Amino acid sequence: MSIYREYDIRGIYEKELNKQSVTRIGYVLASKIKGDYVAVGYDARSHSPILFEYLVAGLNAGGKKVLGMGLVPTPVNYFTNYQEWEGITPDASVMITGSHNPSEYNGFKITVDKAPFFSEDIYALGRTCDAMDFIPHAKVRQVTDIDAVTRYVNFIVGSFQHLKAMPTKIAYDCGNGVAGVVTEDIFKALELKTTGLYVEPDGAFPNHHPDPSDEHNLVDVKKLLANGNDIAFAYDGDADRIAVLTHKNNIKGDMMALLYSMKMDKPTVVGEVKCSQVMYDELERRGCKAIMYKTGHSNLKVKMKEVHADLACEVSGHVFFKNRYFGYDDAIYATLRMLELIHDGIDLDAELEKLPQVFSTEEIKVKTTEDEKFKIIDRVKELLKNPHDDFPTIKNIIDVDGVRINFENGWGLVRASNTTPVLVTRFESTSQEEALSYEKAINDLIIKAKESL
Repeated sequence: MSIYREYDIRGIYEKELNKQSVTRIGYVLASKIKGDYVAVGYDARSHSPILFEYLVAGLNAGGKKVLGMGLVPTPVNYFTNYQEWEGITPDASVMITGSHNPSEYNGFKITVDKAPFFSEDIYALGRTCDAMDFIPHAKVRQVTDIDAVTRYVNFIVGSFQHLKAMPTKIAYDCGNGVAGVVTEDIFKALELKTTGLYVEPDGAFPNHHPDPSDEHNLVDVKKLLANGNDIAFAYDGDADRIAVLTHKNNIKGDMMALLYSMKMDKPTVVGEVKCSQVMYDELERRGCKAIMYKTGHSNLKVKMKEVHADLACEVSGHVFFKNRYFGYDDAIYATLRMLELIHDGIDLDAELEKLPQVFSTEEIKVKTTEDEKFKIIDRVKELLKNPHDDFPTIKNIIDVDGVRINFENGWGLVRASNTTPVLVTRFESTSQEEALSYEKAINDLIIKAKESL
């Protein structure tokens, strides 16, 4: 059951994801889909095509036909749900990907009826699979190949014709993930001045780990940026997450949202609990509507639809556009929207310099266990009802996802990760000293909560 996570299914190839488990997943998933067709694509890992065949066998045994798109970025997989393929619109899609995890990992991101299939739906699917005592068998393999890549490239190129031949010099790093499947064709068609690193998909990730939220993985693209380029982009393994680098800033997802929203008419923007208070305050100051919600790409997609939001973001670089797009996270599309800001004369660094200056920590992870992590959060909530006398003055508490404590000059967050046995903390204040004092106070609270279990 450990492979069934909050937002997706994820495990180690052969050990956890094998013919037996994956065929069962396909078979049970088929029963959750009303229509006949499921679009399936996969990332660059060597075992992804093998898992594709296992999944197809299960889906076919469950009565579903597969539209096979081959090697694609995750956003291309999402894109297929909004397209007709010879009169057929998929009723669901599955992306076979390990995202930014090590090469031995793989998994499945599932969309049903254009909505994320996650949380209890995934857990229930797992319980059914776990109780099965047979491996489903399909009498006939039913797969129709579709060219999702060309359709997606044409759509993106058509949407950004106004950027054609813009003079900005662009560096980018695909990290040997699947972004390179589409970036070369898009940039060439738009006649952009680009220099790419590690564009060729290679699931062994020979140059660096494909996680742009880790500064260590940006060393090479930063060198490229410094060598005569104006802006740089980096992508994770399945291209649904982006890093944006200027000569002065590594622009996090919450600050990207502020920049993107400049060209929208008073948008509704959904952010996660880890986003800077600067983002929420600045959006409200501009007359926009800012909503704080749970971390997780599936959570944000659902909330966006509920509140009719134009944009959503996670600090880690997931950016979701409903404005002029379909409402899912797409790092390639986000690249073109960022270039569009530059094309329209916006100085990214100058705009960021106008914002209130705060000190923010990176995400700090506190190791715990799957069994204890949510219990610790509940205990922290109890302790916050009567904090000790020297605890920083609390303005208010937001408990939409863990606990975000607003203090006089900043905030602190502690939440349980939905995917790993850790607590995630983050702190922000107008001064580094104060942010560190918030960190110490909340860490002391976590220790006290652990000891009382």
